[in-house]
Amino acid sequence: MATRRRRADERPLSRWRHLPLALLFALGALSGVALWAYAPDLPRDYLIGRYGQPPSTFIDVGGTRVHVRDEGRADAMPLLLVHGSLGSLQVWEGWIAELKDRYRLISIDLPGHGLTGAWPRGEYTIEAYTDFIEVLADTLQLDRFAIAGHSMGGAVAWGFAATRPERVSHLILVDASAYPPEGGASLRTRLARAPLIGDVGIYFKPETMVRRALAEIYADPAMVTPERVRRFGELQRFPGNRPATLWRTRNQDPLDPTPLKRLDVPTLIIWGAQDRWVPIADAFRLQEEIKGAKLAIFENAGHDPMEEDPKGTAAAVAAFLPTAAPPPLPQAPPAPPNSDQVVAPSVIPEKD
Repeated sequence: MATRRRRADERPLSRWRHLPLALLFALGALSGVALWAYAPDLPRDYLIGRYGQPPSTFIDVGGTRVHVRDEGRADAMPLLLVHGSLGSLQVWEGWIAELKDRYRLISIDLPGHGLTGAWPRGEYTIEAYTDFIEVLADTLQLDRFAIAGHSMGGAVAWGFAATRPERVSHLILVDASAYPPEGGASLRTRLARAPLIGDVGIYFKPETMVRRALAEIYADPAMVTPERVRRFGELQRFPGNRPATLWRTRNQDPLDPTPLKRLDVPTLIIWGAQDRWVPIADAFRLQEEIKGAKLAIFENAGHDPMEEDPKGTAAAVAAFLPTAAPPPLPQAPPAPPNSDQVVAPSVIPEKD
């Protein structure tokens, strides 16, 4: 009987005999998945060679090497084009093809995007980007100009117009961010903000997420081409871009739309009726809050109407925006001399 009890007592222990092997197998499987999913930064020179050929140029803007395309008529109305979150200047190529005979078209990669990458300031909020636009305009010697912004870039554009109204002659908002999203932050945003999950997740291969995001962005599934998926995915892997995106996700405060009601600049609002990211109700609210704003809705377009319908949206721009460059800002009068300061005459008269 004693021998049988010992065998019975030993039987539960035998169930755990293979646990170390199972744990080792699970760890190996997780390691394999992690190695498969891990996507390091791509070489800077490779990405510049692929996406930064002429007419691309790179200029120093406040200590940052910025990817810029300056095309069209040098003597015409300058139109500065600002892309959205995770975008790049390539999203404006359709407009440039349609409008380059009418305007000077300046498209850029914002810091933390495209081929610009990180910048010394290390901040990637809407407010930081409006400061960047001012330094960029000074660098390009743009006195007054029109500005167009898409999605997050739309918030940058109207934020710049609200804080530097003397420099903006016309404002164009394309499916622009302006109001806090209903229901709060998305699941994707909440995961990115989570400790460790966001820090690790940004280094997973982006192509699957890019393909899913583009399928939501465009109304026409044919827009989700292999080349577009590859470009979006590879530019996210430009050195410095993914940490910048994580920083912005974790630090950007909800937008305050209050300044919209103070805008006093000719404004055109362009919207895709099938936008699944920013509701069309925001377009009507923007039109109501911005004095004199015009609204053009494109029924067959999604969140990126300038890509899905470049001809139609560019025609709306051409009907709204004059071709002549705006008059320069008036020069400030020279400061009067300090009355307390003694100014000696240039010639001292001789005594009689």
